[in-house]
Amino acid sequence: MDDTTQNQQDLSLPARLEAILYLKGRSMTLGELAEIAAISRDQVEIGLITLMADYAHRDTALEIRQEGQRYSLQLRDGLGELVQNLLPVDLSTAALRTLATIALKKRILQSDLVELRGSGAYDHIKELLAQNFIERKRQSEGRSYWLSLSEKFHRTFSIKTDELKPRPKPVEVELKVDQAA
Repeated sequence: MDDTTQNQQDLSLPARLEAILYLKGRSMTLGELAEIAAISRDQVEIGLITLMADYAHRDTALEIRQEGQRYSLQLRDGLGELVQNLLPVDLSTAALRTLATIALKKRILQSDLVELRGSGAYDHIKELLAQNFIERKRQSEGRSYWLSLSEKFHRTFSIKTDELKPRPKPVEVELKVDQAA
């Protein structure tokens, strides 16, 4: 047994789960956590309950958040403005809009993105790749690339999954007034 394996075993289960959530920087299922930690889903669930209770009793900026069947380590609500003032995100407005498009789609072909955003999207993609906000993988069949969000994006923006859904457009209702009245 090497020192790294011994150090991992010395950490409590909640501490190991906390480390995984921190390093992944995104929400994860019980199955994903169990696979990485090499333990059962039941053990993960017990470890998360312990970790969540621990965070609930501490005065800390972080919390374990559950959204459906996924868990993440995030900043507590209300700290977003403080973080925005501290984070040096140096992206052009156009690149931010392209990033928002990728975030809404979660995974999109580069060719589809260029169709949506125009040929300037190629420069935005270079900018986003250079700052590690997105990942690009060659399509298995075809010539385009798949674009998706990176772990840095999730750590930087700490956006909940339900916040990435497009908001429905307001429905306009036309009221007809009876002119005979």
